[in-house]
Amino acid sequence: MTNAQIAEALEELAVLYQLDGADQYRVLAYTNSARTIKNEGRSVEEMARNGTITELPGVGKTLEEKILALVETGEIPAAAKLKEKIPVGLLEISRIPGLGPKTVRRLHDELDVNGPEDLRAAAEAKKVRELKGLGPKVEEKILTGLDRLDAEPEGPARLRLDEIRPTAEELVEALRAEPSCEKAEIAGSVRRWTETCKDIDLIATSTDPKALAAGIAGHELVAEHGKPSDKGVKLTTHSGIGVDVRIVAPEAFGNLLQHFSGSGAHNAELRERAVAKGLHVSENGIKDDKTGETEMFATEQEVYERLGYQYIVPELRENRGELDAAAEDELPELIERSQIKGDLHCHTTLSDGVASLEEMAAAAEALGYEYLAITDHSESHGFGNHVEPDRLWQRIEEINEFNNEDHGIRLLSGSEVNIHPNGTVDYDDDLLEALDWVIASIHTAFSDEAEKNTSRMITAIENPLVDCIGHPTGRLINQRDPYPLDIERVVAAAAANDTLIEINSNPRRRDLNEVHARLAAEAGVGIVINTDAHRPETLDFIDYGIATARRAWLTADQVKNTGPWWKG
Repeated sequence: MTNAQIAEALEELAVLYQLDGADQYRVLAYTNSARTIKNEGRSVEEMARNGTITELPGVGKTLEEKILALVETGEIPAAAKLKEKIPVGLLEISRIPGLGPKTVRRLHDELDVNGPEDLRAAAEAKKVRELKGLGPKVEEKILTGLDRLDAEPEGPARLRLDEIRPTAEELVEALRAEPSCEKAEIAGSVRRWTETCKDIDLIATSTDPKALAAGIAGHELVAEHGKPSDKGVKLTTHSGIGVDVRIVAPEAFGNLLQHFSGSGAHNAELRERAVAKGLHVSENGIKDDKTGETEMFATEQEVYERLGYQYIVPELRENRGELDAAAEDELPELIERSQIKGDLHCHTTLSDGVASLEEMAAAAEALGYEYLAITDHSESHGFGNHVEPDRLWQRIEEINEFNNEDHGIRLLSGSEVNIHPNGTVDYDDDLLEALDWVIASIHTAFSDEAEKNTSRMITAIENPLVDCIGHPTGRLINQRDPYPLDIERVVAAAAANDTLIEINSNPRRRDLNEVHARLAAEAGVGIVINTDAHRPETLDFIDYGIATARRAWLTADQVKNTGPWWKG
């Protein structure tokens, strides 16, 4: 049983408990454990069988018993009991975004809904709107969600980059460690740092290709593999990720790496332009029509040079004008992580973080940052983790005391203030003025109407005490769509009011996305790249924000926090 299958069973158990009205802490324990298991590289089945599974964070004896029963019998006894009294169709319904288990239970109890077909019939008959607290818009969301379930019955086919990249990095390092390996690189969408990826492509050269293929097939992350050959091997990891390892002669490494790095749109345009020059580009090389010869290249730089282009970094290979720019030697000098001087969005135990002010400061200082803004949630944050005004005044004094001591980093007093439906933000003006940094975000009362969301955000942008807008579209990748928003009007307002916009580096968000970030930067809006870190180690999420910025063609001078602290 793969880790992905075990995680799926635990996620299902969590939903069943929710539908049964279980304590929220129990539900959260299974949800968190499922996430841990999904991301674990080793075989969790083997760990359960040999008694080491409790080494995983959040996995205790009770969960160990359930997982052991699952791998031995194919079912968790507690889940089987719950399924005897809860219609299995309700599990499918619970996958509809925004339709929580409590609502699903109400639909079952009050409308006798037992599955997707019942729910569609109730929504089309306009019965859902009759339930207190629901309404026509909920019916519309339900019908849209049901259409998506029909189109994607198994859920999203692509994983977020953070769910797949660590595996790719571990496997490529394992390839490089093999005695027969000369060179190995990650290719595909992982290399381009896309938001989601379907699988992993690895390219290698070797003195003994078959031995290299056999060596990587025996790696501890690998659950299944095809027959190793001189050309490579196909793998499946314990977490269910497909891996294609291709091995090529050193003189053709550049051709294969360029081809399998993609994107498809970039390569298609590259081939079409090459044909106009009498050249044919493929993974096997570049064929010249005049001579009939096929040239192979050891590096990608040589491939692009032969075709008449400046080298194009993987993040830009999306057919968004990069070939035109490269033909004129006009590609931008993209931002790099080393240029970031500080992070302007993080949380501590004062709201929903797990580390103290001092611990977050120490982690930021270890990264070489000059400054760090502490931005705990404001008083009306909708999830119960918020800071009352008196406590925020105290925090300002705590930060002042910290800065008066001998530290290698400056802390900034800040807040992530909630934007209300009318566009106003939390706290009186005198408190906002006392802060070094104010980032405003929408956390509650998302509207289905673009005009409402846009007006709400523009009002916040026009507030002179708001420095920046955080995670502007509210999306969660593979989990929640962006709320409707006229992004062009938001960008125009930000430019007119000198309000900055954030690229949130959390890999679940990456918001602004690359298209909107490029639009904003080209309009003259200042961009900041923040992590929204809730624990010290997630300050390293900055890599994902940097990747989004690079995919948006951003340079260091377009990102405000590549420079020293600029206020006061």
